[in-house]
Amino acid sequence: MRKNLRFYQVMASIVGVLLIVLCLIGVPLANFDGTEMWGVFSSTPVLVSPGSEIQGVGEAITSYLGTAHGWLYMIFLFSAFTLSRRAQWPMAFTLVTLLMGTVPVLSFWSERRATKRLLAEHPELSAKAQAEAPVAG
Repeated sequence: MRKNLRFYQVMASIVGVLLIVLCLIGVPLANFDGTEMWGVFSSTPVLVSPGSEIQGVGEAITSYLGTAHGWLYMIFLFSAFTLSRRAQWPMAFTLVTLLMGTVPVLSFWSERRATKRLLAEHPELSAKAQAEAPVAG
């Protein structure tokens, strides 16, 4: 289960960082030019000039990083679900853990919450327990 935990932690960190970059850098640079956005907002704050090079950078970030985030989020979902089944977490805890991967910054809180719970329920997984274990041989 240690490998499942480590893989989950790595995926949660990658997905969390990509989501923050997308939401706090990519989307504002690509869309905050004072025009309508996604048919939802009639106008946006003016951060960049329409057609500027910096807006192109924002569009590239949202296109490429957005696609990468989408694929990596699927891997994150698989890793979190696999870990939750091995750890026998209740479905409610599992669903919250999966959904928090979609919320910038909260994904990091969710990863810490899941790791803390797993180590509390399986103390043999902690690094300290591994260091204190007698070496066979």
